[in-house]
Amino acid sequence: MRWMLLCASMLLLTGCGTPSFLVTPVQNVHRLQEIEVQPGSGWSQPKIALIEVEGMLSNVRTGGFMQPTENKLSLFTQQMEAAARDPRVRAVVLRVNSPGGTVTATDTMYEIVQRFRKETGRPIIVSMQEVAASGGYYVSCGADTIVAHPTTVVGSIGVIFNAFDAEQGLQKLGIRNWVIKSGEFKDMGSPFKMLRSEERELMQEMVDAYHERFVETVKRHRTLTDEKRATDGRVFSGETALALGLVDRLGMLDDALLIAREKADAPQAKVVMYKRPYGYRGSIYASSEVPEPRANIITIDLPDGVVLPKGFYYLWRP
Repeated sequence: MRWMLLCASMLLLTGCGTPSFLVTPVQNVHRLQEIEVQPGSGWSQPKIALIEVEGMLSNVRTGGFMQPTENKLSLFTQQMEAAARDPRVRAVVLRVNSPGGTVTATDTMYEIVQRFRKETGRPIIVSMQEVAASGGYYVSCGADTIVAHPTTVVGSIGVIFNAFDAEQGLQKLGIRNWVIKSGEFKDMGSPFKMLRSEERELMQEMVDAYHERFVETVKRHRTLTDEKRATDGRVFSGETALALGLVDRLGMLDDALLIAREKADAPQAKVVMYKRPYGYRGSIYASSEVPEPRANIITIDLPDGVVLPKGFYYLWRP
């Protein structure tokens, strides 16, 4: 009898017994958590909020197949609002690493930055990482100070609209596209027909208008040494961007945080970030996320911008 009990105990301990389930209560995954990523000192420490502007900027949910998704514009809005509500947040540092995104999402994020500065009176410092091009640069223009690494890709001030024409290819396959429309230009830019000259002119007018808005935004905040060169769509290194007046100084993220502490008169401030639960709690440079617990599934991750919805973009896409 004792041997039978011993064998049964061993089976249970080795996992061959009755299946069991571990139920772990989790927090609301939609609520932002404040995470300390760099300590301060002293009592009742003030804070510097470090907020990411990363990847493709758009007002849509992004993420891999069967992976947690996030709306970049919505997340940015929530993070900036959280910083504005907290009186202990004395300044914000935007860690920008983005080639840009849609015209409207980019412009909205820029306006949010402007509104934060106007309503709170607190400084915003930009720390540019690998890329701060097109829409990434547009958002940066709203800050008090822009710090770029010497090797940061900066610029690409311009607008792009991508389309393709599959009409002749479809004809070779014996496929015809029929469209019933309410106006002459209703299907302008459709991939199923050639773009007529008058349609191209209308598209160009819109691109020119968006580009003018971009340039005026840059000129409002920056004193450029060569406006034509700086705004013709090309990209620059951080060093060249400094010479052109596109950035204020060269440095790393720590330098941007130091400037934020100086402008906020808070030398002992700690650095915090706002993350969803399960977000990676690493250093100030960390950006990858720890996924939520889930069953074993196949996941497919597509980089931002591999497939773009049709539209107008402030985007550097070589």
